[in-house]
Amino acid sequence: MSNPKAIIAQIYNQLYQHYGPRGWWPADSQLEVILGAILTQAVAWKNVEKAIANLKEQRVLDYHALLELPQEKLADLIKPALYNRQKAKKIKAVLEFIEVEYKGSLEHMFQTPLEELRSKLLGIWGIGPETADSILLYAGNKAIFVVDTYTIRIFSRVGLVEGNVNYTQMQDFIQAHIVKQVEIYNEFHALLVALGAECCRKKRPQCFKCPLKNCCQEYTWAGIGKQEVE
Repeated sequence: MSNPKAIIAQIYNQLYQHYGPRGWWPADSQLEVILGAILTQAVAWKNVEKAIANLKEQRVLDYHALLELPQEKLADLIKPALYNRQKAKKIKAVLEFIEVEYKGSLEHMFQTPLEELRSKLLGIWGIGPETADSILLYAGNKAIFVVDTYTIRIFSRVGLVEGNVNYTQMQDFIQAHIVKQVEIYNEFHALLVALGAECCRKKRPQCFKCPLKNCCQEYTWAGIGKQEVE
């Protein structure tokens, strides 16, 4: 790996030129971002949109309304997002955390220093690193890079990391080689998600239309580039 910083900059620029600004995270409020970060666990975003729509239709997408809403009722409303009973429990856990720690104030919560708040979020039942970091970056505008399965898959196929790299290692690697800026972290993560969903799939990746094929080791090793030329 000659210059990972230059390679990562190239990846970002090529993805941005290909997809344009992603406008991610799609939400009307910080609370909606928090809910989306929980609801999107292990499901496609279209499922999350249906669950959020249900909450809006019932006029309960409000901090106090959700806090008072019975957990079973919440589970029914978010059923499109799957694993709804577990996710309802997680949402309730987060709301209760905000109520106890910050008296229900998201503004107060997000004034907490990054590392301190991240540690507290990770202490909530059902909240792992990806969910916590999504809340921090997209709802709190905190400079922390969100890693997901697409991130690891893409960076390992390009040849920048090993395929068995863990969340923390991947996050540290990226943050060491790109500008520490909320807007960049936000856009880059969204661009990687777009590439992963469209081209860099786990099975049957769509390599021929991938905007990164010129710098992807897996594309070259597989001989795909040679076949395409021939």
